[in-house]
Amino acid sequence: MTELSAKSELYRETLSSLNHLVSEENDLVAGLANASALLKSQFDWWWIGFYLVKDNMLVLGPFQGPVACTRIAHGKGVCGTSWAQNKSIVVEDVHQFPGHIACSAESNSEIVVPIRKNGMVVGVLDADSRQFACFDETDRLYLEKICASLECLF
Repeated sequence: MTELSAKSELYRETLSSLNHLVSEENDLVAGLANASALLKSQFDWWWIGFYLVKDNMLVLGPFQGPVACTRIAHGKGVCGTSWAQNKSIVVEDVHQFPGHIACSAESNSEIVVPIRKNGMVVGVLDADSRQFACFDETDRLYLEKICASLECLF
């Protein structure tokens, strides 16, 4: 099995597990907490979690990893840019991203995927890695599917 197909298979298994978890849960915090724990255990990224749109800010939600920034303004950093542009962003080297917010000096690459409800961004999934260029189009594709499955919690 190639590395790409192994990654895709791991994502398919993760998505199946996540769909089961959220189909039986209607509490936002509980659902996102389990989602972040599942993703952390499956992929062992440096940091994985959620920021939720509240009062025109992204506010830290459930996560796994070291202490994180608690509030991010619209259009600021990778998370705020993803929110403002309503699209996923894959960053191979966060140190080259204009306006990157360094919550941890150990993060070197990042992916941020919006979570939408009725077309509006209600939060973002944020994953950071210590490795440069850790995330690719396979990650983007499957994390977008994961975020779509989380929409039911909002």
